[in-house]
This record gives sequence, structure tokens and C-alpha cells, in this order.
Amino acid sequence: MSAAAPPAVVTAVPVPRLAWLDALRGIGAMAVVAEHLLPWFLPALRPYWFNLGVYGILVFFLVSGYIIPTSLERHGDVRAFWISRFFRLYPLYVAVIVLVLALAWWVPVREAVPRDGSAVAAHATMLLDVVSVGGVADTMWTLSYEMVFYLLVTALFVTRGHDRSGLLSMLFAAAAVVVGLVASGAVLVGGWTAYVSCAGFVAGLACVVRGRFRTAAACALGLMGLAAVLLSSRVPWLGAAVLAVMFAGTAIHRWERGTGSLWPVAVTTALVGIAPLWAIESGWWWVRADVWLTTIALAGATFAGGMALRRRRLPRVLVWFGLISYSLYLVHHPVLKYFVEITGDLRRADLPYQLGMAALALTVVVAVSALTYRYVERPAQALGRRLSHRSGHGLQGGGEARVAGQDAGDDRVLGHEEGQVPDRVRDHVGQGDAVR
Repeated sequence: MSAAAPPAVVTAVPVPRLAWLDALRGIGAMAVVAEHLLPWFLPALRPYWFNLGVYGILVFFLVSGYIIPTSLERHGDVRAFWISRFFRLYPLYVAVIVLVLALAWWVPVREAVPRDGSAVAAHATMLLDVVSVGGVADTMWTLSYEMVFYLLVTALFVTRGHDRSGLLSMLFAAAAVVVGLVASGAVLVGGWTAYVSCAGFVAGLACVVRGRFRTAAACALGLMGLAAVLLSSRVPWLGAAVLAVMFAGTAIHRWERGTGSLWPVAVTTALVGIAPLWAIESGWWWVRADVWLTTIALAGATFAGGMALRRRRLPRVLVWFGLISYSLYLVHHPVLKYFVEITGDLRRADLPYQLGMAALALTVVVAVSALTYRYVERPAQALGRRLSHRSGHGLQGGGEARVAGQDAGDDRVLGHEEGQVPDRVRDHVGQGDAVR
């Protein structure tokens, strides 16, 4: 009699630990695409009880704050961190700039972009909005705050202050309230801010990456970014509020790991909620108390829902949208502009035609984003990973703190979203419809 066959072992397929973050990115990306698509194609369906674009921004910045600092801590190497960030962000960013400039004969570059060297300097650093320079693609303004966050996180890491995210989130939220009450706009104005920040950015990062005067350079860059947000950004209170939200995301991660408290997040939420209510520069419809607070509540609930489902299998389409979210963010706005240039004004067309054109435009946006992700983002990320792994240089005098249990393959930078109204339709939908 033959021996009985051993019972089959059924192994559960593990759920990727950070798939929920990609799903959140997917939700945020599609919210911002909808914010830009609806005014052009289906204005009757655009919600006004909350703002889709701001909702998407807040979700993205919470995700960024949650994962980016721990990425640096896991590497324990600021050189590897910045190499990976460069190859994650710049290749697609430069490709979109080239596309927009190449087609400027057909759809002109935005009037908000200076026609001088200050635009080149601001685009080179991505510090566009914090030096009051418009991006060639409307959605690029949020990259400014992502970059400032990187600079601040690096400075905190080299000075061993990176575990104070809860305190920092509250301080930035309080700054948003105070600055909103006293500042009507940028204090430092003029193209010189773009030139100075570009020179400091290049010199400082060269020191950080090469390891010479690393701590001093990182601190100088962090102070420069902070000064730019508070003194030369277009809307200082909004910049401070964005940084508060990002550090709140970090505080949530500390709490989840048992190394921090959650109450600073509650304080930050309350302060960010009231920040625009009495701000001097707050005349947009989306900062009305009911709209602003509802938008914040929805973004927070979405992030909390994602955390609650983080160990469950999530819809693949949302995770996939999250993977291509950076492409969706940078590509969708120019593509929608070109689409409208071809089709003409669709806002007064019959509803079936509007629905058909909206579906077609969305299909084109997703297809182009998938292609740029496949042929621009992924090869650049792979190259960045190879170069960062070869660096092999630990942080000098800054601690080698790492976060265990996270796969390096999960170290992705989210897309960044916004809610501006396209230039071509701004006069039709009203000034109050623009996020900026």
C-alpha cells in the first residue's frame, strides 16, 4: 500500500504592504482629472459642495508625508535618497516641459509663465510656486511643496530631528493661521527670488550628494525652502497648510508604528480647517467654511479608510491608477487642453455628446499616461535605483536610522495634484473656480 500523499499546503498570497497607498494615489489622481475634465465637458456634473481638486491634493500630500520621510530613514543615506528622487521626478517633468514648449505654436504657454530666465531657474528647481513663478503646465505648482518637504525632511534627518513630525505639523498649521491673518501675498517679489533659490538649490544639493559640508548644506536648504514658502510663495498661508498636512501624514505613520501620538494630527486638522476662514487672501469658493471643511473631512476619511483596508486586497484598477498617478498628474492637463482645442467648446453641447467626448478624453488621458509611465517613468526609476544602490555612502554624522519591514520596491513618490481651471475656460467658469 503506497504512502498517503502529504496534504496540499495552501499558502495565502500576501497583500502588498503599500498597495493601499497606491490605491489612494489612484483615487487622488482621478479626482484631480475629474476636477479638470468636468468644467470643459460636463459642467452640470461638477460638484460645488466640496472641491475635487483640493480633495485630491490633500490625499496625495497625506500619502507623501506618510511614506517619504520613512523612505529616507530606511535608506539611511541622503545621497541615495536624492538620486532616487531625481530620477523619479525629473525625467517625466522635463518630457512634459518639452512637449508643452514644442506645441506652443498651437496651444500657447500660459501667460503666468515669465518670458525670461527666471522661468528657467524656477523650473530647474521645481520651486515654482514658492518663488511666485507659473509652470508651463498648470499642475506643476504642487511640485514646489513636495520639493520643499524633501528639503525640510533632509535637514531634519541630518540633525536627528526627524522624529518630531507631530510638533512640526502643529507649528506649520499654526503658521498657516497667523500668516493668513497678516500676509496678503508674497513679501519678497521679483525674478531674483528664482535665481537665488536656483543657485542655492544647486550648490546645496551638490554638497548633500557629494557629502562635503552635508549637514550645513542640508540645513541651509531647509531654511531656504521654509523662507520661500512663508515669504515669496503666491499664497503663504496655503503653503504652510500644505506642509502641515504632509507632516501630519508622517505623524500618522509614527503613531501606526507606536512611536508617536495621534493628538497632534487632530490639532493640525483643526488649525488647517480654520486657516483660510479669516485669511486676507482667501477669496475662492473652495475656501468657504462649508466647502473647505467638507473637503478636508472627505480627504481625511479617505486616508483613514485606506489605512483600515491596508491588509486587504484592493481593486486592481485603483492600484494601477496609483502606479501611473505621477504621469496622470503631469500629462492630463496638457492633453485635455489639446483635446478641447480640437473639439471646441463642449459645455453647451447635448448631454449624450458631452458624455461621449468626456469618455473619449478620459481614455486618451489614461492611455497617454500609461505610455509615459511605461517608457519614461519606469526606465528612469530603474536607472535611479541602480545608481542609488551603487552609491553605498552612509550619512555622515546624521544617524543610520532605518525603517524595517518595507521593500525598497515600495519606495515610490506619489503624484501631486491640484485643481486649477484651464486657461482657455477660466473666463467661462469664473475666477472663483481656480484653485490658484
